[in-house]
Amino acid sequence: MPRRSRLLAPVGAAVVVIIAGVMFAANFWTDYKWFDSVGYTSVFWTELRTRALLFFGGGLVMALAVGLSVYFAYRTRPAYRPFSLEQQGLDRYRSSIDPHRKLFFWGLIGGLALLTGASASAEWQTFLQFVNSTEFGVDDAQFGMDISFFTFVYPFLRVVLGYLFAAVVIAFIAAVVVHYLYGGVRLQSQGQRATPAARVHLSILLGVFVLLRAGTYWLDQYGLVFSNRGYTFGASYTDVNAVLYAKIILFIIALVCALLFFANIYFKNAMVPLVSLGLLILSAVLIGGVYPAIVQQITVSPNEQRLENPYIQRNIEATRTAYGVDGVEVTNYDAQTELTTSELAAEAETIPSVRLVDPAVVSQTFQQLQQVRGFYQFPEVLDVDRYTTEDGETVDTIIAARELSGPPAGQDNWLTRHLVYTHGFGVVAAAGNQVDSEGRPAFLEYNIPPTGDLSEIGDGYEPRIYFGREGADYVIVNAEPEYDYPLDSQTPDVPTIEDAVPSTPSPAADEALAPADAREGQESPAGEAPAAGEESAPATEESPGAQESPDAQVPGGDSGQATNLYDGEGGVQLSSFFDKLLYAVRYQEMDILLNSAISSDSQIIYIRDPAERVEKVAPFLTVDGKPYPAVVDGKIQWVLDAYTTSNGYPYATPIDLALATTDTFTEGTTAVNALPGNQVNYIRNSVKATVDAYDGTVTLYGWDDEDPVLQTWSKAFPDLITDKSEISAELESHLRYPDDLFKVQREILKRYHITDANAFYGGQDFWNVPADPTKSGDNPEPPYRQTLRFPGDDDGTFSLTSTFVPRGRENLAAFMAVDSEASSDTYGQLRILELPRSTAIAGPGQIQNAFQASADVREVLLPLEQSSAQVTYGNLLTLPFAGGLLYVEPLYVQAGGSDQASYPLLQQVLVGFGDEVAIGSNLQEALNNLFDGEEGPLGEPAAPEEGSAEGEEGQEAPVSGDLAQALDDAAQAYDEGQEALREGDFAAYGEANERLADALERAEAASQSGGGE
Repeated sequence: MPRRSRLLAPVGAAVVVIIAGVMFAANFWTDYKWFDSVGYTSVFWTELRTRALLFFGGGLVMALAVGLSVYFAYRTRPAYRPFSLEQQGLDRYRSSIDPHRKLFFWGLIGGLALLTGASASAEWQTFLQFVNSTEFGVDDAQFGMDISFFTFVYPFLRVVLGYLFAAVVIAFIAAVVVHYLYGGVRLQSQGQRATPAARVHLSILLGVFVLLRAGTYWLDQYGLVFSNRGYTFGASYTDVNAVLYAKIILFIIALVCALLFFANIYFKNAMVPLVSLGLLILSAVLIGGVYPAIVQQITVSPNEQRLENPYIQRNIEATRTAYGVDGVEVTNYDAQTELTTSELAAEAETIPSVRLVDPAVVSQTFQQLQQVRGFYQFPEVLDVDRYTTEDGETVDTIIAARELSGPPAGQDNWLTRHLVYTHGFGVVAAAGNQVDSEGRPAFLEYNIPPTGDLSEIGDGYEPRIYFGREGADYVIVNAEPEYDYPLDSQTPDVPTIEDAVPSTPSPAADEALAPADAREGQESPAGEAPAAGEESAPATEESPGAQESPDAQVPGGDSGQATNLYDGEGGVQLSSFFDKLLYAVRYQEMDILLNSAISSDSQIIYIRDPAERVEKVAPFLTVDGKPYPAVVDGKIQWVLDAYTTSNGYPYATPIDLALATTDTFTEGTTAVNALPGNQVNYIRNSVKATVDAYDGTVTLYGWDDEDPVLQTWSKAFPDLITDKSEISAELESHLRYPDDLFKVQREILKRYHITDANAFYGGQDFWNVPADPTKSGDNPEPPYRQTLRFPGDDDGTFSLTSTFVPRGRENLAAFMAVDSEASSDTYGQLRILELPRSTAIAGPGQIQNAFQASADVREVLLPLEQSSAQVTYGNLLTLPFAGGLLYVEPLYVQAGGSDQASYPLLQQVLVGFGDEVAIGSNLQEALNNLFDGEEGPLGEPAAPEEGSAEGEEGQEAPVSGDLAQALDDAAQAYDEGQEALREGDFAAYGEANERLADALERAEAASQSGGGE
């Protein structure tokens, strides 16, 4: 072979090794730099030390076991091998191996050690839980041992046994191969098949193997608490009365067999180990398999309910405790299906708090009114939080961060994506229970620069969002000027709280307001917000300039945009060429090295997603699928709920997190993620985390400090968790009960609301979560956040709610809610209103069908559908109301056709109570319409203002002159607009709206000037 060809292979191998080494070094060093930038290097070093310990420990065990076995087999090889065809064939292999036997030996040992070490290092979390285990203070029902043994100790012992088994098996195989290769074991020779040395060697290895098997049998008895044999999860009657004793007997037999294998060192008889091995296998089949099967079939199956009763009870109690539903309050709720006028009027005070704005529908409205530029992005499902307005009222609030999805189309390249378009800008928020006269949300925080109540919270409000869920995987700041916001945009005129219409009936309760089509060149009347389908003064490059923020820079004078230079500390300083080289390798991007604007003052910001940051800082946590933004003390903070989980809680039924947390939001959008598909049977919301949207600071607050799993991890990472006493009052007001935990708990409560073992065995009262009736498909209805007043409570509470239907039927079985306000004394209290089985209350699917089949509803929807308007059903809310259960569903209307500027407007509200459904332009009107022919009890006129034209006895003064003419014109314009709407003539409808606005302006002017006196 030519010398060049001989060198090609080693040179190629060396190049591969160098490249792999550089990639490993780049990832290692940049990971360390990231942990250093967030202040959690202790996590990095703890994980690294633990992985290294397990790597070398696991590799050493495998290397010693296999190396000593091979070494002993070679050293005890026979000096003279018998002359046979078998040995003649083996001579060729020996002659090839002997010159390189040390290379083969060390290559084999090194390869096995590396593979084993890499596998063992992956068990670092199991090891840390073992060495830092914390007692639960609760004993299991079968063995009387603390739960911590099964959660922390048992899994590690299983791992250790597994690696010891692997080491002994590979050592045995290697010994057989070496003995056979060098004549110690002869398969085709006459006489003895193995030399005495080979027999001793293999007997010892088999004895160790059987001894480990005995240890496995002993450990198996504790594993019965995770058995799937019985009616429920956990040790069953057969497990306790048959399998448990079988494991103990097999343990004893395995010990005897191991002793026989070791004794064969002296007996030197091949029959001894063979008989021992046969005895062990036969015992495992008969005692470990056949006997329990006979007990199950003959004893248990005919008497299953009676015999399994105590074990079912164990499962019920353990499962309810493990998932935190053991304290749920179940109330028998004899829901009323009919209301009188007086009963409805008595509930009027709860009406204004109902959240009608659907966070899954108004995202498009936010996008149209507050996007400002096409590269800003709002999530498909917005968040629901709580904020206090300037008048001191706390309201449910729809909130979203205005994030940056990337550069504009046609400008998307490496430089603009990673160095220029680096951050989003501000949050947008709207009241959840108020809309303006056109059905648009009433905004609390809006526009760029930020305007509204939220930006006034705290000092020095910082709206820029460098850490969020959208945008590039990494950005480099303090290099090129960073796009901040447009200066050439007219500030959009959006509806605010002052523009919200009161929740009172309109003149025509059964007629909807449809959005007008977009009309070029037609302006909205003065003082009136533009209709849907029209441009609501969006930011355009031709619009007049907006006010510039004080810290923005304006390059080029009239460039039309403000820029910013990042002054936070959320990134990693690119202080040297070596740093830039490592990040260029990590991201495989040479432009990081070549861009001359990147200097020692530049920072690279990566791992920007809040959930990823929390999971990297605390890899033992599972983060909720819906982080949400909140304005806290002048900063935009991402708030995340994080869970500690385990699959080692005795008797508790395991659940697949992905299946339990899947609903229409997770399946139909990318805004909400289902949890990873891990099997767990214990979960706690033990940590509340925040990520600063500007500097990326990660803070983990120990929310459930009594959780033994969190206490265990706190021992492993002592500087990681911040005490919950450090949570500020402002932050606490935005903490809430987590969605995914609630979904897991409702999945458990489908069956485990039953606490009696006999009733559980029958299964007649099991529930299901209903499918979302407003969406196609069978995905479960998501839980909804709303403020409601639970029966017996004096005040409403911010809650997370859901419903249940009986298994196999669609009527309502129960209503479930949890107090979601972290500052409340009853935070986290699960409450269920269980409906009587004899009363058929319509479920969500049935009430949705009733809405769509109602003649009154069809009368309103028909002209809209004929005009090609798009009708969208909002979230179907269920809430206790007047001794029964009220369904409330907002109905949105959006201009049809190809108009991309239209957006949904809340135009009607559907309500259902008992067997009746109704529709109205607002909630009060819809409830009034439930009473056919009766005077609506909720539509009382507002009290006259001081100085009005009403007399002391309440008599209304006559109206005349200009005011009377203006009111007549307004009424005529309204009637003509409604007629045009019914005929589908949107142009005429728009003209009528203009005349209506003009008439109202004249009426207001006449009233102020006394023209109506």
